[in-house]
Amino acid sequence: MTTTTTRQATPQKLRTSHASGGWGSPTAYLVAFGLVGVCLAPVLYIVLGGFRTNSQIIRSAAGLPDPWQIDNYLGVLTGGIFWQQMANSLVAGVGTTVGVVVLGLGASYVIARYPFKAKEAMYSLFAAGLMFPMTVAITPLYILVRNLGLTNTLAGIILPQIAFALPVTVIILVPFLRAIPRDIEEAASIDGASRLGFFARMVVPLSMPGVVTVGILAFVASWNSYMLPLFLLSDDALYTLPLGVQAFASQYSTDTARVLAFVSLSAIPALVFFSLFQRRIVGGLTGAVKG
Repeated sequence: MTTTTTRQATPQKLRTSHASGGWGSPTAYLVAFGLVGVCLAPVLYIVLGGFRTNSQIIRSAAGLPDPWQIDNYLGVLTGGIFWQQMANSLVAGVGTTVGVVVLGLGASYVIARYPFKAKEAMYSLFAAGLMFPMTVAITPLYILVRNLGLTNTLAGIILPQIAFALPVTVIILVPFLRAIPRDIEEAASIDGASRLGFFARMVVPLSMPGVVTVGILAFVASWNSYMLPLFLLSDDALYTLPLGVQAFASQYSTDTARVLAFVSLSAIPALVFFSLFQRRIVGGLTGAVKG
């Protein structure tokens, strides 16, 4: 009798627990919405500030546009400075992404699949690179780039960005490549595929989630890079968007509304790009952890 009663009570308890806690704790939702609000408030202030005039901002710094103005955004979009700087950022971002993916995938493949004595030491060296910030190396890096004759060029920006993105790339890709079964490689070898053929036909497609992840991270980091262009670029025509925002804010320091419009437009491409591929990033990182 006791056993029957327990069996009947257990499903009832489960249904009650599911009904009461299916949506989670209200406190957790309240805290989550509060944190989201704190993160979004500065972004909304900048975007809405671009639709206001300077007099509106002076009267009420936190008010809504009344009336709404689009002249600030139109002034930025119709000027050539914004589009030129966006093109420079795009060239730097694409060049960095391609270099990071190609070099990172090759290095990760060697570390993950080739047996040699120094492979663990090489992997540890890349891992140590995560603890080496660019701010520490900015002075010797500037001297190196200057000696190579790459100052004031986009190539001088791309190459260091590739170098500083490789540690994260290798750390993420090595588990993906190690997780590829050896049986597939042996079968490909029996069918006459070379190591390079196996790499191109099997390794690259199977590791595509990790490749997409490191590519997105490299592109976003390059797009938001400020310190490196600040030290290496002196020609206004080569400014990237982060550096262009600082120059634009200095030039139009009295026109706050126009500066906010420029900042909003410069942040939109990175936000859209990251929002579209955020699931790929999470999926790639999850796969790396499992591997």
